[in-house]
Amino acid sequence: MAQDTAVPKLDFEYWLDKAIKWGQATTLESQKDVCLHLPQLQEFLRQVYETLKHMDSIAAIQQFPLIGQLLGRLCWNPFVIGYDESQKTLMWCLCCLYSSEPQNPVELKANSWIRSLLCHLLSSSKWESNEAETSTFISTLGYTSADYYCHLVKNMVFSLLAEFRGNQFNGRNIQGRVSGSRVHAVSLFCLPLITLPDLTPLLETLLLYQGGASKEILSSEFLEAVNDAFLKKKISLPESAVISLWLRHLPSLEKATLHLLDQLVSIQLNSLEEVACVIKDSLLPQAASHPAIFRIVNEIFKNVLLETDGTPEVLTVIQVFTQLFLQAHQNENKEHRFPLKAYFPCHHQPLVTALLRRPLELPTTHWSQHLKCISDTLKALVEDTNISSFADLFEIWFLVARFGEWLDIAAEQLLKASVEPDALLWLLAFYHCPQNENQQRTQTMVEAQAVYSHLTMLFSCTVLSVKDLEAAVHTVMGIDQCCNQHLIIHLLTNFLLFSSGGQMIARAFIYHITEATDTRKEVCSLLIRTAYRIKHNGEENQKTVKLLNELVQKLTSKV
Repeated sequence: MAQDTAVPKLDFEYWLDKAIKWGQATTLESQKDVCLHLPQLQEFLRQVYETLKHMDSIAAIQQFPLIGQLLGRLCWNPFVIGYDESQKTLMWCLCCLYSSEPQNPVELKANSWIRSLLCHLLSSSKWESNEAETSTFISTLGYTSADYYCHLVKNMVFSLLAEFRGNQFNGRNIQGRVSGSRVHAVSLFCLPLITLPDLTPLLETLLLYQGGASKEILSSEFLEAVNDAFLKKKISLPESAVISLWLRHLPSLEKATLHLLDQLVSIQLNSLEEVACVIKDSLLPQAASHPAIFRIVNEIFKNVLLETDGTPEVLTVIQVFTQLFLQAHQNENKEHRFPLKAYFPCHHQPLVTALLRRPLELPTTHWSQHLKCISDTLKALVEDTNISSFADLFEIWFLVARFGEWLDIAAEQLLKASVEPDALLWLLAFYHCPQNENQQRTQTMVEAQAVYSHLTMLFSCTVLSVKDLEAAVHTVMGIDQCCNQHLIIHLLTNFLLFSSGGQMIARAFIYHITEATDTRKEVCSLLIRTAYRIKHNGEENQKTVKLLNELVQKLTSKV
């Protein structure tokens, strides 16, 4: 370190002696002595900061062992922190002493002490409760306490923004980029203030700041605190800043994704509009337009789905998320939009292309043909290629499952439209029973076709009784494989919704069958998805919509 920038040890002893005397004295003469020395003290603190910012925190404490005592005492003197830029300079000095990577309990304790001082310096409640002189000092300036601290924060934020934007700062013109250590120190300074509305422009600037360093320059504590405040709705940030936060700090992205899933699974939602609103409000679908974020969120979804054994609520959330992601991707500026294959690089692209076609993009008369295309492409991929592991099979199934709207339409089309059933039944059989080998899948198809044939015979009947559906019910109850049971429940529920006779007995029948087969959550999710699809596809069928709402209410009230 150059000799002319060193801070003499004698000065520390001199100012520490002064700080001790000022802290003990209460007379008017002692207060005058403080005020008399404030300009000199501020210049000394400025010299200290200019030296500290070029030093490692450990080296600084070793070279200046009195610095902690001095700064600690000065931070509690209302005359010192109220004078010109002394408070700000004290903060910069404290930030320089903060260990970015503490190695032992002493450094951890020092960091905690520094954070508490930073909180104190900008906490009006502490000042007003512990330092009676502060109120007198502020009132002599012509401010109320609230106005004083509000202006203080605004001025500091403005000063920092000017520095980051290359304007005048402390009378000097900043050339080039701000140093990484400086940015790191500022992020620490923000920790106790993150939820203040006036700090939002600075938070945004820090999150979007690109210093060109290979290592993250913002403190992990800062990134975690901003993410927590955002998730708890304590702050509002623009989309670009949130995306930058999650790209900078993957633990925050993981926490945001799991927070969303917990939020949706833990509350009773009666419509997909509610689900969609919560998901969109999280900004995750918009952020997923960046392929790196999409792939990480995708992995989290897969892991949660495996851990919960494919629970219907989680699967429905993933399907709605996928729809909202595709909408956000479509709304992206074409010049900045990534190709969709960037999000699904390891999948069979013809299958991806078919699944990505949204139902609204096709006339309803073309739905059956498109579903046959999806089924044929999927069947060729599963049966005609070498699927070497469960992981490979799961990847294909997960791709199909996240586009669940097409699967629900397949079950509906089987009953409502004149279609060749084999392809659509095979598609549903794979979805519900992906792990089946060829022989097992053949047995699944036989059982599904038997129920399907029975339901199609009854579909045109305008008057039905529960007894008329007993054959289908007995089939469900007699099936050993749970996945086959889910497939038949899928068909049976659609029959109750879309046939005239089925609608007449749906209210009495639906609760009985879901209780008998323990599929209440699954059927409830299907009903909610169907109501959402009918509304958003512009299908005018008020009778069906009313029935759906009543059935959802009936099933959710039995929880």
